[in-house]
Amino acid sequence: MEIAKYSTGLISSSQQNWQGRPEWFFNREHTDTYELWYEGRYKRAEVWQKRVMQQLVSADTRVKTLLEFGCGTGRFTRWWQDIGIEATGGDISPLMLSQAKYLFGGDLVMADSHHMPFKDHTFDSLAFITTFEYYRDPVQVIREAARVAKYGIAMGMMNRYSPKVARRRFQQFFGKNPFYVTATFYSPKMLTEIIEKALEGRSYTISWSCTGLPKWFPVQQWSLPLGDFFGFYVQLNDVE
Repeated sequence: MEIAKYSTGLISSSQQNWQGRPEWFFNREHTDTYELWYEGRYKRAEVWQKRVMQQLVSADTRVKTLLEFGCGTGRFTRWWQDIGIEATGGDISPLMLSQAKYLFGGDLVMADSHHMPFKDHTFDSLAFITTFEYYRDPVQVIREAARVAKYGIAMGMMNRYSPKVARRRFQQFFGKNPFYVTATFYSPKMLTEIIEKALEGRSYTISWSCTGLPKWFPVQQWSLPLGDFFGFYVQLNDVE
């Protein structure tokens, strides 16, 4: 069987084509420089993304533990710990996790988000930060999240209604941006419709907020569906 070497083990050819398609997070050329993006041009964006996510999740005072799926190198997983939430990370990419294990002091698991290896209500909340865009079956992933998480689901993602989406697609056309080839960009409305389908019959409350607005814009966060990034929180109300 054809295999590719990485720092702590091996990646099979089937893993490199997770969901039947090549993904950038199985390519060391991209995963080895992932942290540098946040330390460079996306540093300011990260500050606002974390601010939005903290506001949404902290509003649900029941949340003390959290599983972040698609944790990558643990960039946000480490931050959940910093704001007082006991975090665990999960990812399908061994390349990402090989870095996370050196950067993050908590527990990590390699698994597919469509089939999470946890019992019901193992964590208070479950989070997806800029990873939900890559799932082939978002309804199945949400149902799994609602099974594993007791109180809520937190999501942070790139907004479909952003000028940067057009730029990314233009770059893809010329082979300059491999990161979003397999990504599906959602809007708050589109994501709400997926939630409604996945959680039919359950009682929940949705909160969201957008950021990622131009630096010169008079506000940097608002409740309009415009901006490069939006945070989304589904509070589950039908649990004791």
